[in-house]
Amino acid sequence: MNEREYALIEEMIPLLVSHGEGDLSDEERETANKFKKFLDHLPGGFLIYRADNSEEIIYANAALIRMFECDDIKEFTEYTGKSFKGIVYAEDYWDVQTSIHQQIMVDNGTLDYVEYRILTKKGNLRHVEDYGHYIQTNVGDIYYVFITDSTSKVEKQQQEHLQRMEVIEALSVNYDSILYVDLDTDTVYPYRFSKRLAKQFDGKMQSKVYTWLIDDFVNSWVHPDDRKRIREILSPEYIRKNLEDNNTYYANFQCVYGDELQYMQLRIVDVKNNGHISQVVIGSRNIEEEIKQEMQQKTILENALNDANLANVAKNTFLSNMSHDMRTPLNALFGYLELAKKSIDDKTTLLKHLDSVQRAGKQLLDLVDKVLEISYLESKDFHFNEVVCDLKDIIAEIYDTLLPAAKKKKINFTLDHSGVNYPEVYVDKDQIKQVLAHIISNAVEYTAKGGNVDFTVEEIPSASSEFAAYRFVVKDTGIGIAPSALEKIFEPFERENNSTQSGVFGSGLGLTIAKQIIDGMGGSITAESTVGVGSTFTVVVSFRLAEKKDDDANTDDVESFIKGKKILVVEDNEINLEIETELLEDLGLTVVPAENGQIAVDKMKEAKPGEYLFILMDIQMPVMDGWQATEAIRSFDNPEIADIPIIALSANAFESDKRLSAKNGMNAHLNKPVDIPALLNSIKKTVMNK
Repeated sequence: MNEREYALIEEMIPLLVSHGEGDLSDEERETANKFKKFLDHLPGGFLIYRADNSEEIIYANAALIRMFECDDIKEFTEYTGKSFKGIVYAEDYWDVQTSIHQQIMVDNGTLDYVEYRILTKKGNLRHVEDYGHYIQTNVGDIYYVFITDSTSKVEKQQQEHLQRMEVIEALSVNYDSILYVDLDTDTVYPYRFSKRLAKQFDGKMQSKVYTWLIDDFVNSWVHPDDRKRIREILSPEYIRKNLEDNNTYYANFQCVYGDELQYMQLRIVDVKNNGHISQVVIGSRNIEEEIKQEMQQKTILENALNDANLANVAKNTFLSNMSHDMRTPLNALFGYLELAKKSIDDKTTLLKHLDSVQRAGKQLLDLVDKVLEISYLESKDFHFNEVVCDLKDIIAEIYDTLLPAAKKKKINFTLDHSGVNYPEVYVDKDQIKQVLAHIISNAVEYTAKGGNVDFTVEEIPSASSEFAAYRFVVKDTGIGIAPSALEKIFEPFERENNSTQSGVFGSGLGLTIAKQIIDGMGGSITAESTVGVGSTFTVVVSFRLAEKKDDDANTDDVESFIKGKKILVVEDNEINLEIETELLEDLGLTVVPAENGQIAVDKMKEAKPGEYLFILMDIQMPVMDGWQATEAIRSFDNPEIADIPIIALSANAFESDKRLSAKNGMNAHLNKPVDIPALLNSIKKTVMNK
């Protein structure tokens, strides 16, 4: 109908109202009857009712009466109670009223639209579409409504919806949300929604305005970094453009869910594909595991590629340097041999050339020895042969060996080992000598005549009563090392200048060997240098102290000291814990058990300063081992708790295990089964003499 026809209807409605009340002239009554006949011939229903609380029906045309399966207006009036409320199916009434009132509030002159159900007199439930308008007349406020039966249309839509649901369910088991969108009408209907989208749909399977929903979803759930991009990707314009040549596309984004950041994927599919893009399906799924696996795989591949590249570079560098450093003495060797042949009758010159041949041969042999030593150090067969030695004697021996070379260059070479309090240690004498001798010989080699080389050894604090830590410092006033070379000083063949440039022959392997030895001892080696000023090399390493025989002399004072004190025993094996508890309680100690390192850490967090005399700590345990637990306790803010004596009691009895215990902050390391005299001796050293 056009605007003129609507205007005519609104002009005639007061006549119909007055006709029912008998307030018309003969001419008006005739006009009203003609209008009624016109309305009765309309194919759809037409209704007039009052826009007040009564919602009284003033007029219903023949099509509407037939729609309700009534025989006449009287039967229709009785069935509906002559009220609009009696027309609408009870479950839909309040939603209909709310929709009508909301549309009236923003009335723009067009017909209001609402869908609802009706229940016919014969009990059939039908779907209708209601196009109505509110007007004010001289006979009161009125609604007039065009009503059409949309049951077939709705049933068809429902059937299509069910078919789509079956297909979508089968194809989208991995998607937590599936939305059906009609871009032409700007509507979206959920087939399935996640906990996130439940907010936008009010927890109901109901249609929403698509553009509103996307804006609300993006602001509520999408990470701020991705909001602009996802808002654009889900816009109708972008969807239409990207589905012109492809049936589907997807986009990944980050989603904020509580305190958790998740990786999600959106997939948009054109379900009609008929040239006009309007109806699409949008699915979302969590791809957290896929992203993690992809990132892990990428990291593995990158690391593998880097390792391969580094290995290739290292191989090329090795071969290049080996070629240079082997050919240098070989060339000298063959060259002097040729000269020696020519001087066969000149004994003095011959001997001079043979001496040069011998020096070149020694240089070549030194290079081969170092290459073989690196291979040996990297093999699993390498081990340290630690025996009791006097550290001061080793230091003095190194000094005496290298002093002549320093004197020859008039270098002031000094030694200070006054800071060593406990020289009797278990150490691999040959290995530590090799490390220190190489560092000092380098210092002498690269220091000009009249320079200084200072060798200092001092003992530094150590938590363990069984180990002592030592710092070896070699400081020179030599040529120094550039920062770029200093970064790689301990890598094979890494010299700032080769032997041709520096005039000093060297393989560049000595510091690599030194670092591998010190690393194997559980220590560290570092270098500081300034070009033209000099270099300082520092080695820090711990050695096990040689036991003194009189340490076990008298333990009566220890037993008296510990009686009545409380200790924490950390042990995961029930049998071991039972045995240890009985032996310790016989000494007068109160034992508090902890089944693993984590429980021990938790108990120490709750402990008061001085509550426990010491901790007896197993090493291998579930959840958290003894070394990890010790590190955690040592990191406490309260020093009175953090510094509690910790004695390891473990079946891990190798020297490397004891070294690790000391490195992780344990004061002593005892072997299982528990040896009471050894325990009392350790208590005396670590607790009483603390």
